[in-house]
Amino acid sequence: MDDTRIQQRIGVRASPERIWDLIADLPGWDRWNPHETGVEGRIAFGGVLTLTEDLPGVGARRASVGVSDWQPGARLVWGERRGWLFRTTRYLQIQELERDNCVVSSGVIFGGLRGELFMDKHRSGLRQAHQAIVEGLKAAAES
Repeated sequence: MDDTRIQQRIGVRASPERIWDLIADLPGWDRWNPHETGVEGRIAFGGVLTLTEDLPGVGARRASVGVSDWQPGARLVWGERRGWLFRTTRYLQIQELERDNCVVSSGVIFGGLRGELFMDKHRSGLRQAHQAIVEGLKAAAES
């Protein structure tokens, strides 16, 4: 496993379409995602998402991030770059195992010296945040 990645996974008894509908409803993230809220923007190649990110031990900040990849029912990938010293790639991924049974992943990949140092410093809080995100998405998809 890549040591610059933090990822949490959870089994969800719902279809990829149901899970994707929750992800694609950006204003609805407040109902299931306790750490990325107030989401606005457009899921499209080159689209921009604006959100409030509130991570344990880090605090809240408003960020604008670029959508780098997406496939309905499968994944949403966005990222942020602050020069060559700090970059993140953030993702939500859906893997269908069988009908109405999926594995959902929430993760972040850090790059650049400052990105890797940030991850090392906040590893525990980031793991907790991503666990809460997949648990919230599971609860919403299964309700």
